[in-house]
Amino acid sequence: MDTILGPLYTAVSWIIVQFHKLYSLVFDKDSGWAWGLSIVSLVIVIRIALIPLFVKQIKATRNMQALQPKMKAIQERYKNDRQRQSEEMMKLYKETGTNPFSSCLPILAQSPFFLALYQVLNKIAGGHEVGVLDQTLVDSAREAHIFGAPIAARFMDSGDKVAALGATLTDVRVVTVIMILLMSASQFYTQRQLMTKNVDLSVKTPFMQQQKMLMYIFPIIFAVFGINFPVGVLVYWLTTNVWTFGQQMYIIKRNPTPGSLAYKQRQEKLRAKGKLKEDPAEVQTKKAVEAARANRQQPKRMTKAQRQAAAAQAEAKKAEAKKAAGQKTSLTKDAAVDDQPARAGQQPKKKSGQRKGPQRPKHPSKK
Repeated sequence: MDTILGPLYTAVSWIIVQFHKLYSLVFDKDSGWAWGLSIVSLVIVIRIALIPLFVKQIKATRNMQALQPKMKAIQERYKNDRQRQSEEMMKLYKETGTNPFSSCLPILAQSPFFLALYQVLNKIAGGHEVGVLDQTLVDSAREAHIFGAPIAARFMDSGDKVAALGATLTDVRVVTVIMILLMSASQFYTQRQLMTKNVDLSVKTPFMQQQKMLMYIFPIIFAVFGINFPVGVLVYWLTTNVWTFGQQMYIIKRNPTPGSLAYKQRQEKLRAKGKLKEDPAEVQTKKAVEAARANRQQPKRMTKAQRQAAAAQAEAKKAEAKKAAGQKTSLTKDAAVDDQPARAGQQPKKKSGQRKGPQRPKHPSKK
């Protein structure tokens, strides 16, 4: 691993040394302030470099939220065919230009620097040179204490090892426990801020359930692994959590997810300030609804006599309609009876007194 991460050891140690030189102008070069602030500055440099990836993460997360209903439909349709389900999912990602792994880019990009810092602090604790840190700088870093705990000490270190770093086991464990709690709490509130303010709650999707689970799982993971982290790594991770919280708060305030609570609050503020440009279609629909409400007449309250008269009038209209319908039915039946012989192919009977045909002139009778 040292061979693979060697360049990162050099990069991380070089950044720390440069900031240490800067802070040594203000603080004692062997103090925890000089070395601790150097680690904090390392985090800031890395997070500024990762801002483009963070923007991609935000876009990818929103795209995944928007695709959840379609993904759920695909899973229901092809629940018995895993291969077809995967093919349809990949097709959906390709059509929408969504990469499901983009949301993990900032964490993945930070991981090598995190591992490099971890190894650098381990080398410092052992008194070994690493990267651009020569023996003088290594000894200076070993003597640096943050609130009484050496930056290279860990919660699980033995008393002898902590004593060799010039501290007591109680000081180290108290400081590490407080920093682990702060680290876990910052992680929890960062995820909670995302779930309560920047998620469209009108659509219930499996993605929301996953995010809710991560809100509780991540702090526990950090608490468990934190006891094996050196104090300097805890400083690094606490700083990056605070940075993430502030950065996320800025994004939620400036560009919240449509349909989320933060989005509705922002729309209300812009509307109150007169800065919200409403959609013309929405404005027209709103005007039509208001006009319909204005023109709508409430039914007048009638007295008992008026109600009885209205009921009698309605009954009279019904009777007239039935009578007209009966007359029409009678006429239709008569017409049907008259037309029946013709429909049966028979000649209509002629009435009495009607000539059957042309009559011949009568001759005078013979006498």
